[in-house]
Amino acid sequence: MRRVAVSRLQNFDDASESMKLTFSIADAGDAPELAALQTAASADLTQRFGHGFWSSVTTERGVIAGMRHTRVLVARRGKRIAGTLRLQTKKPWSIDVSHFTPVKKAIYLTGMAVLPSMQTKGIGRKLMEEAVNMVRAWPADAIRLDAFDADAGAGRFYLKCGFRDVAHVVYRNDPLIYFELVPD
Repeated sequence: MRRVAVSRLQNFDDASESMKLTFSIADAGDAPELAALQTAASADLTQRFGHGFWSSVTTERGVIAGMRHTRVLVARRGKRIAGTLRLQTKKPWSIDVSHFTPVKKAIYLTGMAVLPSMQTKGIGRKLMEEAVNMVRAWPADAIRLDAFDADAGAGRFYLKCGFRDVAHVVYRNDPLIYFELVPD
């Protein structure tokens, strides 16, 4: 497993101790923990906002299949995976590129999730910063993504991370917001 970066998070838990957050690219051995993380995040959204587009169960098989065409970035707190996201060059089915800034090469961010018990601790923000650094080194010219256009969506989070809201669309009855970031 390749280590990508290390960051310190302050006040990470109730004991207010500093804890290292490490980043790496996931491998097949991480699939059980990644499936559990994605399912827990989905269940948390369903509990808080009701059944919706975000309600799903992720399987180990699905995680492994997704690794074939993506780089799965994980943030670990100690040995435990606290958050994840996927970066890929292939456009996801729900994205209409006509709404985005024309660039030579875009990277698409999908499947971002943080363990519900570890949310609001800065893990998502640090994970996003690491993703931006990876995209700059890829090299690519932009990061594109979509988020649910609903209370359960992460739109406000992406705006806080510097992304720009470029369109509101409906794809297969799912209301979505397209976001992009064109790094310096």
